[in-house]
Amino acid sequence: MHKDVTGTIFQIQRFSVHDGDGLRTTVFFKGCPLRCRWCHNPEGLRPGMLLAANRQLCVRCGRCQAVCPQGVHSISPGRHDVLRERCRTCGRCVEACPAGALHLVGRQMTAGEVVREALRDAPFYTTGGGVTCSGGECTMQPEFLLAVLRAAKDAGLNTAVDTCGYAPPDTFSRIAPYTDAFLYDIKAFSPELHKTYTGVDNALILQNYRMLHTRGARLDVRIPLIPTVNDSEEEIARIGRFLQEAGRPHALKVIPYHSPGHAKYAQVDEPIWEPEGRFTVTPEEAQRTLEAMLA
Repeated sequence: MHKDVTGTIFQIQRFSVHDGDGLRTTVFFKGCPLRCRWCHNPEGLRPGMLLAANRQLCVRCGRCQAVCPQGVHSISPGRHDVLRERCRTCGRCVEACPAGALHLVGRQMTAGEVVREALRDAPFYTTGGGVTCSGGECTMQPEFLLAVLRAAKDAGLNTAVDTCGYAPPDTFSRIAPYTDAFLYDIKAFSPELHKTYTGVDNALILQNYRMLHTRGARLDVRIPLIPTVNDSEEEIARIGRFLQEAGRPHALKVIPYHSPGHAKYAQVDEPIWEPEGRFTVTPEEAQRTLEAMLA
């Protein structure tokens, strides 16, 4: 029965090499409790279906405005506004658009359907690959995530969960038996810094890390290094001391910042942010510092 649980995803990416061991099939779940200013998947932040509008392709013919029963589209010379609070994602405007400027982000799938998609890549999993649940934040759909992981294990697949760690501890307790590796983000140690740039305090994230480490879960820590945010020597040292105290991860990787690309932000009307300044501590320096602290 767990294979019939339904959830919302916005992408299935094949042949991923950065989402766990070997070649992975990465499933991107919709919805995220954080609002990291440097997020690379702004289309995955909001739960449920979402209308995306590429204004560069829009010819402002007005057909979307004519067919929309909710009055979502407002067309004027040189401008196309999307009144998102009215949108019911019926898709009529997408069908009517002659320029392909509109599309719906997200689709409903059952856990069984997700795993069948992953199994199409099974011949390429010979070097330790498998399925990775990502997002957004996959723990935002706990029942669907649990069903996908259980179905994947039933099919003999290796599983990984890419997570920010911000979910009720019970969610992690329930999925841990079906998860071979957690790709666990630690974005900052200082609570104020974390809240300023992600929108939430990090106490729950650190608590869940400790709990999972105590349970013997495999934790691959990933630290996105963001200029002017968490790239000071002091902040790197704080993260290192936390990992020393809470438990050394199985693997540790510092991920350099690069611009997420503003086009996707504009299409879903999310605010755009870029750091003002360069790295104080380079990603290579941060990696060496943390490895030395954990040696």
